[in-house]
Amino acid sequence: MIVDIHTHTPTHRDTVPAAAERADTVGRPDRPVRLSNTFNDYFKAMQAVDRSIAFGIAARPGSKQGLVFQGLDVNGDTVDLVKAGKGKVIGFMSVHPDDPNVLDEIDHCYHDLKLRGIKLGPNYQQFDPLGERARRVYERAQKLGLPILFHQGTSGMRFAPLRYAHPLLMDEIAMQFPDLKVVMAHIGHPWHTDCLVVIRKHPNVYADVSAQFYRPWSCYNGFRLAYEWKVTDKLILGSDWPFTDPAETIHSLRNFNAFPRQHHLPEVPDEVFEGIISRDSLKLLGLK
Repeated sequence: MIVDIHTHTPTHRDTVPAAAERADTVGRPDRPVRLSNTFNDYFKAMQAVDRSIAFGIAARPGSKQGLVFQGLDVNGDTVDLVKAGKGKVIGFMSVHPDDPNVLDEIDHCYHDLKLRGIKLGPNYQQFDPLGERARRVYERAQKLGLPILFHQGTSGMRFAPLRYAHPLLMDEIAMQFPDLKVVMAHIGHPWHTDCLVVIRKHPNVYADVSAQFYRPWSCYNGFRLAYEWKVTDKLILGSDWPFTDPAETIHSLRNFNAFPRQHHLPEVPDEVFEGIISRDSLKLLGLK
């Protein structure tokens, strides 16, 4: 089974009004990314995989504006997408640790909405991932068996603190919550080495490979380091749709060695990438 564990819930169910069209020119160096999308756009992109995990990113309490590539009702929109997917999509909730009702929201999303994991972006959400409020979220997630997918690494958003998305913070979280399943997004780019030593150290911490291939030198170093550190079995498939899609990501993995061959660099065995593509990430994360 092929699973894309990193996709964003579309901004619109049916159509995107002209006034709502948005594009990103920073995330990818090779082309702009259309940020306003529909459920049909999503399911068309997911044809390359058997299952996908979708989520939004919760805004700070009191904020009337979410991220530009999602709607405001992040959990409600994800539930609607799950229903429309008829078994293809697994929904993750997103919450904000500064919400005074955050634990009730987690329980509601888990028990009533049937969302099966949590997405957090401490830099985007502007909260300290080692703060006491964040620890309450991790404790509840560990108790309920909810994996957490953290944004890790850089961002082009001016007011998203980079220090809140550094992979070494995950080491401290994993030590305090050893049974919590954690996925570090983007192999922590550009801090690949820091991400890799963390997933090597902790049995329940993994990294997804989303958003790598369109920066070929960085991508090459990340996977080559993973191979040398012998942690490729801790890497799982993710695309970061709509910034890319699973078909592009899978194609890039299967053609990874074209770059080192062109530049006379050490390669990574092809079976490493087939392992990432076919890895049973749902089982690893305790998801049915």
